[in-house]
Amino acid sequence: MTDIILKHRSIRKYKDEKIDKDVVDSILQAGIRASNTGSMQVYSIIITQDKEKREALLPLHFNQEAVKQAPLILTFCADLNRFNKWCNLRDAKPECDNFLWFYTASIDAVITAQNCALAAEAEGLGICYMGTTNYTADKIIEVLELPKGVVPVTVLTIGYPDENPGLTDRLPSEAVVHYETYKDFEEEDIDRIYNELEKSEFARQLLEENKTETLAQVFTEKRYTGVNNIHFSKSLLEVIKKQGFWNH
Repeated sequence: MTDIILKHRSIRKYKDEKIDKDVVDSILQAGIRASNTGSMQVYSIIITQDKEKREALLPLHFNQEAVKQAPLILTFCADLNRFNKWCNLRDAKPECDNFLWFYTASIDAVITAQNCALAAEAEGLGICYMGTTNYTADKIIEVLELPKGVVPVTVLTIGYPDENPGLTDRLPSEAVVHYETYKDFEEEDIDRIYNELEKSEFARQLLEENKTETLAQVFTEKRYTGVNNIHFSKSLLEVIKKQGFWNH
């Protein structure tokens, strides 16, 4: 399994090849076995295989080809709907209408998604996470008919790869690993940690495409601007409130 993890790459082009039901079931069971809060499993997985339904989701993921081509799309949701109903039927009063429960359920959903991703890659399939999920959560809720108490958190496209991209650059371990206590970074640490990334072909291409002076500017001025961050933060917060996770 370690070998599979170290060879991970995001696949955005898929063959027109159906995934056998046994394989899909195996992937789902791997997700269901994931660690979760208190063994409550406050998440749900929505399976999308129907072509028309995939086409309905396509614009909500900014028309990415991966969504159009992938024979299997899994939407992982924070889900308190089922848990709340169970509690009410068992004379137990759920206190889930708060942000902590959304946070908890979101963690459960993401852990489950990663288990599914690893299981899929172990089957020779390719996967890609759709970062667009949080941007259009309100529309995804409509398409997938998610009831109150359910919010999409992340989406996986899964299929047989029709490309073989190289490994994506990663920062060295010293950038993200701290022993015993957090060790803050001096200027020379930042220069050393980001040196290889900033000199990579990946960086060169991004600088050329975005016409910026530094790689950091690509992320702050082009990809994740303050205006967009605030806009999508507000829209996601409204979704969370509307779905009943934040009534206080």
